Amino acid sequence: MKKRNITTTALLVLAVTGIQAQTARQAPRLVVNIVIDQLTTDYIEKASDYFGTEGFKKLMAQGVVYQNAQYPFTPIDRASAVCSVMTGTTPYYNGIIGTQWLDRNTLRLCGCTDDNAYPGIYTTDRTSPKNILTSTLTDELKIATNGKGIVYSISKQKDAAILSAGHAADGALWKDLYNGSWCTSTYYMKSAPEWLTQYNQQETVSKKNKTEFQEITELTNLAILCIERTGMGVDNDTDMLNITLDASTNTQQKKGVTWEEEITKTYINLDRQIADLVATIENKVGSGNVVFYITSTGYVDEPTDAYEVYRVPTGTFHINRTANLLNMYLGALHGSEKYVEGCSRNQIYLNTKLIEQKRLKYSDILNNSQSFLLQCEGVRNAHTSESLLKATNSETTKIRNGFSPESSGNIVVEVAPGWILVNDDTQESYHVDARVPHFPIIIYGQGIRAEKISTPVTTDQIAPTIANHIHIRAPNACSSLPLR
Repeated sequence: MKKRNITTTALLVLAVTGIQAQTARQAPRLVVNIVIDQLTTDYIEKASDYFGTEGFKKLMAQGVVYQNAQYPFTPIDRASAVCSVMTGTTPYYNGIIGTQWLDRNTLRLCGCTDDNAYPGIYTTDRTSPKNILTSTLTDELKIATNGKGIVYSISKQKDAAILSAGHAADGALWKDLYNGSWCTSTYYMKSAPEWLTQYNQQETVSKKNKTEFQEITELTNLAILCIERTGMGVDNDTDMLNITLDASTNTQQKKGVTWEEEITKTYINLDRQIADLVATIENKVGSGNVVFYITSTGYVDEPTDAYEVYRVPTGTFHINRTANLLNMYLGALHGSEKYVEGCSRNQIYLNTKLIEQKRLKYSDILNNSQSFLLQCEGVRNAHTSESLLKATNSETTKIRNGFSPESSGNIVVEVAPGWILVNDDTQESYHVDARVPHFPIIIYGQGIRAEKISTPVTTDQIAPTIANHIHIRAPNACSSLPLR
Protein backbone atom coordinates (compact mmCIF):
# COMPACT_ATOMS: atom_id res chain seq x y z
CA MET A 1 0.00 0.00 0.00
CA LYS A 2 2.79 2.43 0.90
CA LYS A 3 4.62 1.79 -2.38
CA ARG A 4 1.39 2.32 -4.29
CA ASN A 5 0.70 5.62 -2.44
CA ILE A 6 4.25 6.83 -3.14
CA THR A 7 3.86 5.96 -6.81
CA THR A 8 0.49 7.71 -6.98
CA THR A 9 1.89 10.81 -5.28
CA ALA A 10 4.84 10.89 -7.65
CA LEU A 11 2.53 10.65 -10.66
CA LEU A 12 0.39 13.47 -9.30
CA VAL A 13 3.44 15.66 -8.78
CA LEU A 14 4.60 14.96 -12.32
CA ALA A 15 1.12 15.68 -13.66
CA VAL A 16 0.87 19.00 -11.80
CA THR A 17 4.40 19.94 -12.90
CA GLY A 18 3.46 19.12 -16.48
CA ILE A 19 0.31 21.26 -16.25
CA GLN A 20 2.33 24.15 -14.79
CA ALA A 21 4.91 23.86 -17.55
CA GLN A 22 2.13 23.78 -20.14
CA THR A 23 0.56 26.89 -18.56
CA ALA A 24 3.92 28.68 -18.58
CA ARG A 25 4.24 28.00 -22.31
CA GLN A 26 0.91 29.74 -22.90
CA ALA A 27 2.41 33.20 -22.48
CA PRO A 28 1.98 35.13 -25.76
CA ARG A 29 5.01 35.61 -27.97
CA LEU A 30 4.10 39.25 -28.47
CA VAL A 31 2.22 41.81 -26.36
CA VAL A 32 1.07 44.95 -28.18
CA ASN A 33 0.16 47.67 -25.69
CA ILE A 34 -1.70 50.58 -27.29
CA VAL A 35 -2.50 53.81 -25.46
CA ILE A 36 -4.70 56.19 -27.45
CA ASP A 37 -4.43 59.84 -26.48
CA GLN A 38 -7.85 61.33 -25.59
CA LEU A 39 -9.89 58.30 -26.67
CA THR A 40 -13.46 58.27 -25.30
CA THR A 41 -16.29 55.76 -25.50
CA ASP A 42 -18.74 58.54 -26.41
CA TYR A 43 -16.90 59.38 -29.62
CA ILE A 44 -16.34 55.72 -30.47
CA GLU A 45 -20.11 55.26 -30.32
CA LYS A 46 -20.85 58.45 -32.27
CA ALA A 47 -18.54 57.43 -35.12
CA SER A 48 -19.32 53.69 -35.04
CA ASP A 49 -21.73 53.82 -38.02
CA TYR A 50 -18.75 54.78 -40.20
CA PHE A 51 -16.41 52.08 -38.86
CA GLY A 52 -15.33 48.96 -40.72
CA THR A 53 -15.68 45.49 -39.20
CA GLU A 54 -12.00 44.87 -38.39
CA GLY A 55 -11.19 47.78 -36.08
CA PHE A 56 -13.01 48.84 -32.91
CA LYS A 57 -16.03 46.66 -33.75
CA LYS A 58 -13.88 43.52 -33.89
CA LEU A 59 -11.94 44.32 -30.72
CA MET A 60 -15.05 45.15 -28.71
CA ALA A 61 -17.02 42.16 -30.01
CA GLN A 62 -14.27 39.56 -29.58
CA GLY A 63 -12.26 40.94 -26.66
CA VAL A 64 -12.73 41.58 -22.98
CA VAL A 65 -14.03 45.12 -22.60
CA TYR A 66 -13.86 46.89 -19.25
CA GLN A 67 -16.40 49.58 -19.99
CA ASN A 68 -15.81 51.91 -17.05
CA ALA A 69 -12.11 52.68 -16.65
CA GLN A 70 -10.50 55.69 -14.98
CA TYR A 71 -7.15 56.96 -13.75
CA PRO A 72 -6.62 57.02 -9.97
CA PHE A 73 -5.08 60.51 -9.97
CA THR A 74 -5.55 64.07 -11.21
CA PRO A 75 -4.65 66.13 -13.20
CA ILE A 76 -3.92 63.85 -16.15
CA ASP A 77 -2.04 64.49 -19.37
CA ARG A 78 -0.45 62.25 -21.98
CA ALA A 79 2.86 61.77 -20.18
CA SER A 80 1.45 61.06 -16.71
CA ALA A 81 -1.13 58.68 -18.20
CA VAL A 82 1.35 56.66 -20.27
CA CYS A 83 3.77 56.38 -17.36
CA SER A 84 1.00 55.26 -15.02
CA VAL A 85 -0.04 52.49 -17.41
CA MET A 86 3.56 51.25 -17.70
CA THR A 87 4.45 51.47 -13.99
CA GLY A 88 1.11 50.32 -12.60
CA THR A 89 1.13 53.21 -10.15
CA THR A 90 0.55 56.95 -9.85
CA PRO A 91 2.83 60.02 -10.17
CA TYR A 92 3.18 60.02 -6.37
CA TYR A 93 5.46 57.00 -6.80
CA ASN A 94 6.69 57.08 -10.42
CA GLY A 95 7.53 60.81 -10.38
CA ILE A 96 6.00 61.75 -13.74
CA ILE A 97 3.43 64.43 -12.87
CA GLY A 98 3.08 65.69 -16.43
CA THR A 99 4.73 66.44 -19.74
CA GLN A 100 6.76 69.20 -18.07
CA TRP A 101 7.32 70.90 -14.72
CA LEU A 102 9.45 73.60 -13.13
CA ASP A 103 13.09 72.64 -12.54
CA ARG A 104 13.92 73.97 -9.08
CA ASN A 105 17.62 74.32 -9.97
CA THR A 106 17.20 76.41 -13.12
CA LEU A 107 13.69 77.80 -12.43
CA ARG A 108 12.83 76.90 -16.02
CA LEU A 109 10.35 74.44 -17.44
CA CYS A 110 11.89 71.05 -18.12
CA GLY A 111 10.44 68.19 -20.13
CA CYS A 112 9.74 64.96 -18.29
CA THR A 113 12.25 63.09 -20.48
CA ASP A 114 14.94 65.79 -20.81
CA ASP A 115 18.48 64.56 -20.16
CA ASN A 116 21.56 66.39 -21.51
CA ALA A 117 23.70 63.29 -20.97
CA TYR A 118 22.13 61.49 -23.95
CA PRO A 119 22.14 63.14 -27.42
CA GLY A 120 19.54 62.15 -29.95
CA ILE A 121 19.81 60.25 -33.23
CA TYR A 122 18.11 62.09 -36.12
CA THR A 123 17.09 64.76 -33.59
CA THR A 124 18.59 67.48 -31.41
CA ASP A 125 16.49 66.28 -28.45
CA ARG A 126 18.51 64.99 -25.51
CA THR A 127 16.43 62.50 -23.63
CA SER A 128 16.26 59.48 -21.33
CA PRO A 129 13.84 57.81 -18.90
CA LYS A 130 15.85 58.90 -15.82
CA ASN A 131 12.88 60.73 -14.26
CA ILE A 132 10.84 57.53 -13.93
CA LEU A 133 11.44 56.64 -10.29
CA THR A 134 10.16 53.05 -10.39
CA SER A 135 10.52 50.01 -12.60
CA THR A 136 8.19 49.68 -15.58
CA LEU A 137 6.49 46.67 -17.11
CA THR A 138 9.08 46.63 -19.89
CA ASP A 139 11.92 46.69 -17.34
CA GLU A 140 10.46 43.68 -15.57
CA LEU A 141 10.06 41.85 -18.88
CA LYS A 142 13.73 42.42 -19.72
CA ILE A 143 14.78 41.20 -16.27
CA ALA A 144 12.55 38.11 -16.44
CA THR A 145 13.88 37.08 -19.86
CA ASN A 146 17.54 37.89 -19.10
CA GLY A 147 17.37 40.57 -21.78
CA LYS A 148 16.06 38.19 -24.47
CA GLY A 149 12.60 39.75 -24.71
CA ILE A 150 12.59 42.44 -27.41
CA VAL A 151 11.03 45.73 -26.35
CA TYR A 152 10.30 48.79 -28.52
CA SER A 153 8.03 51.78 -28.08
CA ILE A 154 6.74 54.04 -30.86
CA SER A 155 4.89 57.34 -30.61
CA LYS A 156 4.79 60.61 -32.49
CA GLN A 157 5.65 62.31 -29.19
CA LYS A 158 8.99 61.76 -27.45
CA ASP A 159 7.54 61.73 -23.94
CA ALA A 160 5.12 58.89 -24.72
CA ALA A 161 7.78 56.92 -26.61
CA ILE A 162 10.37 57.10 -23.81
CA LEU A 163 7.99 56.68 -20.88
CA SER A 164 6.45 53.56 -22.43
CA ALA A 165 9.90 52.17 -23.27
CA GLY A 166 11.14 52.50 -19.70
CA HIS A 167 14.73 52.06 -18.55
CA ALA A 168 15.64 48.78 -20.23
CA ALA A 169 13.98 48.76 -23.68
CA ASP A 170 15.84 48.12 -26.94
CA GLY A 171 14.52 51.35 -28.40
CA ALA A 172 12.10 54.27 -28.19
CA LEU A 173 11.13 55.91 -31.48
CA TRP A 174 9.36 59.22 -32.00
CA LYS A 175 8.95 61.82 -34.74
CA ASP A 176 11.15 64.91 -34.57
CA LEU A 177 9.08 68.08 -34.57
CA TYR A 178 11.49 70.03 -36.77
CA ASN A 179 12.94 67.72 -39.42
CA GLY A 180 10.08 65.19 -39.57
CA SER A 181 12.41 62.17 -39.17
CA TRP A 182 11.72 59.24 -36.89
CA CYS A 183 14.37 59.43 -34.21
CA THR A 184 15.63 57.94 -30.96
CA SER A 185 18.07 58.53 -28.10
CA THR A 186 21.62 57.30 -27.59
CA TYR A 187 20.39 56.14 -24.18
CA TYR A 188 18.93 53.11 -26.00
CA MET A 189 21.33 52.60 -28.90
CA LYS A 190 24.65 53.95 -30.17
CA SER A 191 23.43 54.37 -33.74
CA ALA A 192 20.19 54.04 -35.65
CA PRO A 193 19.34 50.57 -36.97
CA GLU A 194 19.55 50.25 -40.73
CA TRP A 195 15.79 49.67 -41.08
CA LEU A 196 15.03 53.00 -39.34
CA THR A 197 17.44 54.87 -41.63
CA GLN A 198 15.86 53.27 -44.70
CA TYR A 199 12.37 54.08 -43.46
CA ASN A 200 13.27 57.75 -42.99
CA GLN A 201 14.77 57.89 -46.47
CA GLN A 202 11.66 56.33 -48.02
CA GLU A 203 9.38 58.72 -46.13
CA THR A 204 11.39 61.72 -47.35
CA VAL A 205 11.17 60.58 -50.99
CA SER A 206 7.44 59.77 -50.91
CA LYS A 207 6.34 62.74 -48.77
CA LYS A 208 5.09 64.89 -51.66
CA ASN A 209 2.86 62.16 -53.08
CA LYS A 210 1.29 61.01 -49.82
CA THR A 211 -2.44 61.03 -49.16
CA GLU A 212 -3.70 62.29 -45.80
CA PHE A 213 -4.33 58.73 -44.59
CA GLN A 214 -0.85 57.60 -45.64
CA GLU A 215 0.60 60.37 -43.47
CA ILE A 216 -1.57 59.25 -40.57
CA THR A 217 -0.41 55.62 -40.91
CA GLU A 218 3.32 56.45 -40.80
CA LEU A 219 3.45 55.33 -37.18
CA THR A 220 1.66 52.02 -37.66
CA ASN A 221 3.71 51.24 -40.76
CA LEU A 222 6.88 51.83 -38.72
CA ALA A 223 5.50 49.55 -35.99
CA ILE A 224 5.01 46.72 -38.48
CA LEU A 225 8.51 47.26 -39.88
CA CYS A 226 9.91 47.17 -36.33
CA ILE A 227 8.26 43.80 -35.68
CA GLU A 228 9.59 42.38 -38.95
CA ARG A 229 13.16 43.64 -38.71
CA THR A 230 13.76 42.98 -35.01
CA GLY A 231 12.31 39.47 -35.01
CA MET A 232 9.51 40.12 -32.56
CA GLY A 233 7.16 37.23 -31.84
CA VAL A 234 9.29 34.46 -33.36
CA ASP A 235 10.33 32.57 -30.21
CA ASN A 236 8.98 31.71 -26.76
CA ASP A 237 10.55 34.72 -25.04
CA THR A 238 7.70 37.24 -24.89
CA ASP A 239 8.37 40.50 -26.73
CA MET A 240 6.54 43.79 -26.23
CA LEU A 241 5.64 46.64 -28.55
CA ASN A 242 4.18 49.82 -27.04
CA ILE A 243 2.33 52.20 -29.35
CA THR A 244 0.76 55.58 -28.62
CA LEU A 245 -1.92 56.64 -31.10
CA ASP A 246 -3.87 59.89 -31.18
CA ALA A 247 -7.60 60.61 -31.01
CA SER A 248 -7.19 64.31 -30.26
CA THR A 249 -8.55 67.02 -32.52
CA ASN A 250 -7.51 70.65 -32.74
CA THR A 251 -9.94 72.66 -30.62
CA GLN A 252 -9.68 75.52 -33.14
CA GLN A 253 -12.46 74.75 -35.59
CA LYS A 254 -11.71 74.89 -39.28
CA LYS A 255 -13.85 77.19 -41.38
CA GLY A 256 -16.98 75.40 -42.53
CA VAL A 257 -16.22 72.29 -40.45
CA THR A 258 -17.97 71.60 -37.15
CA TRP A 259 -16.25 70.04 -34.13
CA GLU A 260 -18.46 66.95 -34.49
CA GLU A 261 -17.42 66.50 -38.13
CA GLU A 262 -13.73 66.89 -37.29
CA ILE A 263 -13.81 64.42 -34.39
CA THR A 264 -15.79 61.89 -36.45
CA LYS A 265 -13.15 62.05 -39.18
CA THR A 266 -10.41 61.53 -36.57
CA TYR A 267 -12.12 58.40 -35.22
CA ILE A 268 -12.76 56.96 -38.68
CA ASN A 269 -9.04 57.26 -39.48
CA LEU A 270 -8.16 55.81 -36.08
CA ASP A 271 -10.42 52.83 -36.69
CA ARG A 272 -8.73 52.16 -40.04
CA GLN A 273 -5.29 52.40 -38.41
CA ILE A 274 -6.21 49.89 -35.71
CA ALA A 275 -7.81 47.51 -38.21
CA ASP A 276 -4.69 47.50 -40.42
CA LEU A 277 -2.37 47.16 -37.44
CA VAL A 278 -4.22 44.25 -35.82
CA ALA A 279 -4.73 42.34 -39.06
CA THR A 280 -1.11 42.74 -40.19
CA ILE A 281 0.37 41.75 -36.82
CA GLU A 282 -1.93 38.72 -36.52
CA ASN A 283 -0.94 37.68 -40.03
CA LYS A 284 2.80 38.01 -39.33
CA VAL A 285 2.98 36.62 -35.80
CA GLY A 286 -0.09 34.38 -35.76
CA SER A 287 -3.37 35.25 -34.06
CA GLY A 288 -2.69 32.62 -31.39
CA ASN A 289 0.64 34.21 -30.46
CA VAL A 290 -0.27 37.84 -29.82
CA VAL A 291 -2.42 39.76 -27.35
CA PHE A 292 -3.45 43.42 -27.59
CA TYR A 293 -4.13 45.78 -24.68
CA ILE A 294 -5.85 49.05 -25.60
CA THR A 295 -6.85 52.02 -23.45
CA SER A 296 -7.03 55.83 -23.34
CA THR A 297 -4.99 58.58 -21.68
CA GLY A 298 -8.17 59.45 -19.79
CA TYR A 299 -8.58 63.15 -20.54
CA VAL A 300 -10.02 65.21 -23.42
CA ASP A 301 -9.29 68.72 -24.69
CA GLU A 302 -12.60 70.03 -25.99
CA PRO A 303 -13.67 73.52 -27.12
CA THR A 304 -15.38 75.65 -24.46
CA ASP A 305 -16.04 78.73 -26.58
CA ALA A 306 -19.80 78.31 -26.13
CA TYR A 307 -19.66 78.81 -22.35
CA GLU A 308 -19.72 82.60 -22.55
CA VAL A 309 -22.37 82.56 -25.28
CA TYR A 310 -24.69 80.46 -23.14
CA ARG A 311 -23.78 82.21 -19.87
CA VAL A 312 -22.09 79.18 -18.33
CA PRO A 313 -19.77 80.33 -15.49
CA THR A 314 -16.24 80.70 -16.83
CA GLY A 315 -13.19 82.92 -16.57
CA THR A 316 -9.41 83.07 -16.93
CA PHE A 317 -7.11 82.33 -14.02
CA HIS A 318 -3.60 83.70 -14.54
CA ILE A 319 -1.46 81.59 -12.24
CA ASN A 320 1.75 83.57 -12.85
CA ARG A 321 0.06 86.84 -11.87
CA THR A 322 -1.48 85.15 -8.83
CA ALA A 323 1.96 83.79 -7.84
CA ASN A 324 3.40 87.33 -8.03
CA LEU A 325 0.61 88.66 -5.83
CA LEU A 326 1.21 85.81 -3.37
CA ASN A 327 4.89 86.77 -3.20
CA MET A 328 3.92 90.37 -2.36
CA TYR A 329 1.52 89.13 0.31
CA LEU A 330 4.17 86.92 1.94
CA GLY A 331 6.61 89.85 1.73
CA ALA A 332 4.19 92.06 3.62
CA LEU A 333 3.98 89.41 6.35
CA HIS A 334 7.60 88.31 6.61
CA GLY A 335 9.75 90.99 4.95
CA SER A 336 10.36 91.73 1.28
CA GLU A 337 12.04 88.72 -0.38
CA LYS A 338 11.40 86.28 -3.24
CA TYR A 339 9.31 83.65 -1.46
CA VAL A 340 7.73 82.29 -4.64
CA GLU A 341 10.23 80.81 -7.11
CA GLY A 342 7.81 80.14 -9.96
CA CYS A 343 4.81 78.17 -11.14
CA SER A 344 3.92 75.51 -13.67
CA ARG A 345 0.51 74.29 -14.73
CA ASN A 346 -1.57 74.49 -11.50
CA GLN A 347 1.36 74.38 -9.08
CA ILE A 348 3.25 77.07 -7.20
CA TYR A 349 6.85 76.51 -6.09
CA LEU A 350 8.05 78.20 -2.90
CA ASN A 351 11.63 79.17 -2.10
CA THR A 352 12.22 76.62 0.68
CA LYS A 353 15.91 77.55 1.08
CA LEU A 354 14.97 81.16 1.79
CA ILE A 355 12.31 80.05 4.26
CA GLU A 356 14.94 77.99 6.08
CA GLN A 357 17.49 80.81 6.01
CA LYS A 358 14.99 83.24 7.51
CA ARG A 359 14.09 80.60 10.10
CA LEU A 360 10.44 80.86 9.23
CA LYS A 361 8.09 78.03 10.02
CA TYR A 362 7.37 76.17 6.77
CA SER A 363 3.84 75.19 7.82
CA ASP A 364 3.03 78.85 8.58
CA ILE A 365 4.13 79.92 5.07
CA LEU A 366 1.99 77.16 3.56
CA ASN A 367 -1.03 78.20 5.64
CA ASN A 368 -0.54 81.87 4.77
CA SER A 369 -0.32 80.96 1.08
CA GLN A 370 -3.39 78.75 1.22
CA SER A 371 -5.45 81.45 2.94
CA PHE A 372 -4.44 84.01 0.31
CA LEU A 373 -5.16 81.74 -2.67
CA LEU A 374 -8.60 80.76 -1.39
CA GLN A 375 -9.63 84.41 -1.70
CA CYS A 376 -8.70 84.54 -5.42
CA GLU A 377 -11.48 84.41 -7.99
CA GLY A 378 -11.62 81.12 -9.86
CA VAL A 379 -9.89 79.10 -7.12
CA ARG A 380 -11.95 76.15 -5.97
CA ASN A 381 -9.36 74.95 -3.45
CA ALA A 382 -5.66 75.18 -2.64
CA HIS A 383 -3.78 72.14 -1.38
CA THR A 384 -0.43 72.35 0.37
CA SER A 385 2.21 69.62 0.22
CA GLU A 386 1.58 68.93 3.90
CA SER A 387 -2.20 68.63 3.55
CA LEU A 388 -1.87 66.35 0.51
CA LEU A 389 0.40 63.95 2.37
CA LYS A 390 -2.33 63.64 5.02
CA ALA A 391 -5.16 63.25 2.49
CA THR A 392 -7.92 60.82 3.48
CA ASN A 393 -11.03 61.52 1.39
CA SER A 394 -11.25 60.04 -2.13
CA GLU A 395 -11.16 63.32 -4.09
CA THR A 396 -8.16 64.73 -2.25
CA THR A 397 -6.43 61.35 -2.50
CA LYS A 398 -6.67 61.57 -6.31
CA ILE A 399 -4.93 64.96 -6.16
CA ARG A 400 -2.30 63.50 -3.78
CA ASN A 401 -1.75 60.60 -6.20
CA GLY A 402 -0.98 63.14 -8.94
CA PHE A 403 1.56 64.88 -6.70
CA SER A 404 5.26 63.99 -6.47
CA PRO A 405 7.55 65.36 -3.74
CA GLU A 406 10.45 65.32 -6.24
CA SER A 407 8.90 67.38 -9.04
CA SER A 408 5.66 69.00 -7.82
CA GLY A 409 5.20 72.47 -6.40
CA ASN A 410 4.57 73.19 -2.73
CA ILE A 411 1.00 74.29 -3.43
CA VAL A 412 -1.48 72.74 -5.86
CA VAL A 413 -4.20 75.16 -6.97
CA GLU A 414 -7.56 73.64 -7.83
CA VAL A 415 -9.11 75.98 -10.39
CA ALA A 416 -12.88 76.02 -10.87
CA PRO A 417 -14.29 73.81 -13.67
CA GLY A 418 -15.03 75.72 -16.87
CA TRP A 419 -12.23 78.20 -16.30
CA ILE A 420 -9.08 78.57 -18.40
CA LEU A 421 -5.76 78.37 -16.56
CA VAL A 422 -3.09 80.55 -18.21
CA ASN A 423 0.59 81.09 -17.46
CA ASP A 424 1.82 84.11 -19.42
CA ASP A 425 5.45 83.38 -18.52
CA THR A 426 5.54 79.79 -19.84
CA GLN A 427 2.75 80.12 -22.45
CA GLU A 428 0.86 77.26 -20.80
CA SER A 429 -2.91 77.32 -21.25
CA TYR A 430 -5.58 74.70 -20.72
CA HIS A 431 -9.26 74.35 -19.92
CA VAL A 432 -10.14 73.04 -16.48
CA ASP A 433 -12.63 70.17 -16.52
CA ALA A 434 -13.49 68.00 -13.53
CA ARG A 435 -15.47 65.50 -15.61
CA VAL A 436 -14.18 61.95 -15.89
CA PRO A 437 -14.25 60.90 -19.57
CA HIS A 438 -15.88 57.56 -20.31
CA PHE A 439 -13.29 55.21 -21.85
CA PRO A 440 -12.59 51.45 -21.97
CA ILE A 441 -9.77 49.01 -21.39
CA ILE A 442 -9.84 46.37 -24.13
CA ILE A 443 -7.95 43.07 -24.10
CA TYR A 444 -8.02 41.09 -27.35
CA GLY A 445 -6.07 38.15 -28.72
CA GLN A 446 -4.55 34.88 -27.59
CA GLY A 447 -6.81 32.97 -25.18
CA ILE A 448 -9.20 35.90 -24.67
CA ARG A 449 -12.94 35.19 -24.65
CA ALA A 450 -15.43 37.93 -25.41
CA GLU A 451 -16.86 39.60 -22.33
CA LYS A 452 -18.19 43.00 -21.31
CA ILE A 453 -17.55 44.10 -17.73
CA SER A 454 -19.27 47.18 -16.29
CA THR A 455 -17.54 47.09 -12.88
CA PRO A 456 -15.39 50.23 -12.51
CA VAL A 457 -11.64 49.57 -12.86
CA THR A 458 -8.50 51.69 -12.84
CA THR A 459 -5.71 51.88 -15.40
CA ASP A 460 -3.00 51.04 -12.86
CA GLN A 461 -4.40 47.50 -13.04
CA ILE A 462 -3.22 47.09 -16.65
CA ALA A 463 0.46 46.53 -15.78
CA PRO A 464 -0.18 43.73 -13.24
CA THR A 465 -2.65 42.16 -15.68
CA ILE A 466 -0.08 42.04 -18.48
CA ALA A 467 2.55 40.83 -15.99
CA ASN A 468 0.21 38.05 -14.90
CA HIS A 469 -0.53 37.18 -18.53
CA ILE A 470 3.15 36.75 -19.43
CA HIS A 471 4.21 35.26 -16.07
CA ILE A 472 6.55 38.01 -14.85
CA ARG A 473 6.63 40.30 -11.81
CA ALA A 474 4.58 43.48 -11.79
CA PRO A 475 6.55 46.77 -11.61
CA ASN A 476 8.08 47.42 -8.17
CA ALA A 477 5.70 50.22 -7.09
CA CYS A 478 2.57 48.51 -8.40
CA SER A 479 0.20 47.58 -5.59
CA SER A 480 -2.96 47.06 -7.67
CA LEU A 481 -4.51 43.69 -8.36
CA PRO A 482 -4.72 42.33 -11.94
CA LEU A 483 -7.97 42.81 -13.83
CA ARG A 484 -8.15 39.04 -14.41
